[in-house]
Formats: sequence, C-alpha cells, structure tokens
Amino acid sequence: MLHDPNLWHLNRRSASGAFAVGLFFAFWPVPFQMWLAAAIAIPLRVNLPLSVATVWITNPFTMPPIFYGAYLVGTTVMGSPERKFSFQLNWDWVVQSIETIGPAFLVGCLICSVFFSAVGYFSLNYLWRLSVKKAWKQRIQNRFPRA
Repeated sequence: MLHDPNLWHLNRRSASGAFAVGLFFAFWPVPFQMWLAAAIAIPLRVNLPLSVATVWITNPFTMPPIFYGAYLVGTTVMGSPERKFSFQLNWDWVVQSIETIGPAFLVGCLICSVFFSAVGYFSLNYLWRLSVKKAWKQRIQNRFPRA
C-alpha cells in the first residue's frame, strides 16, 4: 500500500484530501495525532507527508488557544455554562476536568475537526483549481500574444 503514488505525489485530489485528514486529527486532544493521520491517509490514498505535517497546526504554542476555542464551541452548542479552571499537571486534575469541562471540550473538538476539515478540503481544492486556470490562461497568452 505504501507504493501508491498518491501517497507521495502532490496532485489536487491527494493534497486536498491530505489537508482534510490532517486538519481533522489536529483538533483531537490525543498525543498520537500524527499516527492517526498517517493511518487514515494510507487507505484514503492521500498525500502522507502533507497529512502528517498538517497535524502540526496544533503545536505546543497554538494548542492552548485552539483547544480553548473548541471548548467554547462545545459550551455554546451544548448550552452549558463556561466553567473557570486552572491547569494542573496531575492525575486528579485530569479526572476532575473530564467530569466538569470534558463533555463540552470533546463535543467542541469533534465539531471543530469536522468543520475545519471540510473547509480545508474545499478551500485547497478551490485554490488548486484556481491556480491551474490561471496557469492555463498564462500559457495561452504566452503562446498566442496579442498584436
């Protein structure tokens, strides 16, 4: 399966699909997002390096605001009040957070992953088509210059 050309070459279908896969898993709050993106990119036959690299939109610097935004989306959709919390690096805090802010956070992550995955797919697909049209127009103009 790893010898499929779509996994390694950039074309409109494999690039937009890879971008969608990477964005989908970028919003998942798990430590192995790149592995998940790679595991799904292979059977979907989309560009493997691009899908793995796109996951890094959520990195240690961008993760707090992105995940907080996902939490706000979850509270809005669920109609639950926003709860104040402070981060602590211990197991008790994790268990308590899963019970209090966890449901809204996970719902928000799911909504954001589906939404931004679709937006990323259609946006990259559109930009790729636009680029090809522009290149064709330029090629025609260069081949048949106006007098």
